[in-house]
Order: sequence, then structure tokens, then C-alpha cells
Amino acid sequence: MPSVLFFCPATVAQAAHSRQCQARLPSQGWDCGAGAANLIDNPLSNHALALVSATLPACLAGWMRLAASCECGGLAVEFLVYLVLGGFAGTLAGLFGVGGGMIIVPVLVYSFTLQGFAPEVLTHMAVGTSLATIAFTSINAIRAHHLKGAVRWLLFVWLTVGIVFGSVLGALTAALIQGPVLQKIIGVFAIAVAIQMAFDLRPKATSSVPSRPTLGIAGGVIGWASAIFGIGGGSLTVPFLVWRSVPMQQAVATSSACGLPIALAGAASFVWTGWAVSPLPEWSLGYIYLPAMVGIAATSMLFAGFGARLAHRLSQQLLKRLFALLLLGVGINFLM
Repeated sequence: MPSVLFFCPATVAQAAHSRQCQARLPSQGWDCGAGAANLIDNPLSNHALALVSATLPACLAGWMRLAASCECGGLAVEFLVYLVLGGFAGTLAGLFGVGGGMIIVPVLVYSFTLQGFAPEVLTHMAVGTSLATIAFTSINAIRAHHLKGAVRWLLFVWLTVGIVFGSVLGALTAALIQGPVLQKIIGVFAIAVAIQMAFDLRPKATSSVPSRPTLGIAGGVIGWASAIFGIGGGSLTVPFLVWRSVPMQQAVATSSACGLPIALAGAASFVWTGWAVSPLPEWSLGYIYLPAMVGIAATSMLFAGFGARLAHRLSQQLLKRLFALLLLGVGINFLM
């Protein structure tokens, strides 16, 4: 049966030219588990995707240990990890309609930890880098929704007024929170999203379309929270718009458009708040880690369409519950 060992550092090590890197393999425990080797009869099956989701964190951890231990080519291996992460995040975004930030932030926290980033800055860097990647990936989503005429641009404009202010305030708020505490806050949010996905909780449309001041206030709250969590705001914007009698398709499309100002304002603010902070790793622009931003953005834009196509072929209910379980595990881990 075909395997997914292309995710695992053991496969890369076999092809590496550096004897030093290969010599370290037996003692580092980089095997991602026997389950990953016994994977897929049908690459589009639910079980295949579930197993990839379950083993990805362990595989990424192995990749990062390999990158950290190889004196030659470490940055190249690290960049390949972020390409894989971007593809996975883009696929999830297309499958479930959630922003890639919900998976990017936790995995960046794990990978930055393995790379030896300072604990006081690594969570902020994960959030800032996630926002920077969303600035790129949201462009494709906006274009696709606009071509279908689903974006409510008037709602977008007034939401954006509050979003820009809220995103800047959110980044400033995050800068005042210690890294370990910020990680726990993100863990609580991940658990909340997991519960919402597992039970398919949706608000009922019980109110009229919001006024301009209401949109501005709501945008401020959404931007503030999104900048703290490193997300595009879809898990907050869509429920609000649906509650205010905006049809689901238009709510999703308008929420995707709102992801761009959230990301731009939030990422710029994280650059500013992290500019004079130390210690930051090389290739950092404030709280944005450039290799991760470029690698994740490059593949997530491509794989978002792939995820959207998969969504029409797989069991949505099962996949959402599996992803909810993954988020639940991440949240609990962050709280420990």
C-alpha cells in the first residue's frame, strides 16, 4: 500500500547528502509511528485524511528536530516543513470553511519550540506569522467569492472600519500578555471552536441586518479577538452575520473578505510591537518569522482549492468531528 512517509523526516534523511545528518537519525526517534506507514488505499478516503491529520504534528516535530540538528541545509529542511504545513492548512481551510490560522498557530507554536525559540516570544511569533500568511491566502478567497457575487461589500466596508482599529488594539493587547499566558488563552479558544464544530452549533437568524454603527462595533470586537488568536476571524464574523439575518453563503463570502484587513492591520501591528523585542531569531521581521510566512503562504493558496474540491467528496460530518477532536487535543495541551 502507498505510504505517507513523504511527511516524515526519516524519508528525507535517507536522501540527504550529509552523513552527519544521517548518523544522527537512529538516536533521535524521528519515526512518526507505524500507523503512518500503513496508510492509504484511496488517497481521498476519510480514513486517509484522518490519519494524516492525526500524525502530522508528530511528523512536523521530527522534521524540526532534523532541521535543528543538521548543520548543513537546516534552513532548507525547515522551509520544506512550512511548505507542508501550508498545504495542510490550505486543505483544511477549503474543507471546513475555517481559516488556516486555527491550525497554523498551534503547529507554529510546536515547531518554534522545537527550534529553540525563546518561550517569551514564540507564541507571539506564531500569531504574528499566522496573520501575515492570511494576508496572502485571503486574496484568492476574496476573488473567488467576488466572482460569484456573494460578498456584501457595504457590510464589508463598515465592518472594516472597526476591524482595523480592533486588530491594532488586539496586537497591542497581545504584546502585554506573557507568552505562556497567551498560549493558554489560545488553548481556550481552540476548545471553544472544537465544541462548535463537533456539535455544529449555529446561531438562528433572529434579528435584522445590522446598522452601520453596529457593524463598526462588531468589527472592532472581531478584529481585536482575531489579532490575539492569529486567525482571519471567520469563526466570529460568520456567526455574527448569520445572527443578523445575512444568508450563510453571503456571510461566509463577506467574512473571507474581512480576513484581509484583519491580517494586514494585525500583521503590521505585530511587526511594530515586536520590532525592538529580543531575543528574536534570524529572519524575523518583528514578530513575523519570514521563512514560515513564505513557505506557508506559497502552498496554502494552492491547496485551498484542493480542499474545497475534497469537501464535495468526503463525509463533512465525520471530518468536522475529527478536526474538532484535533483542536480539542491542541487546546488541552496548551492549557497544561
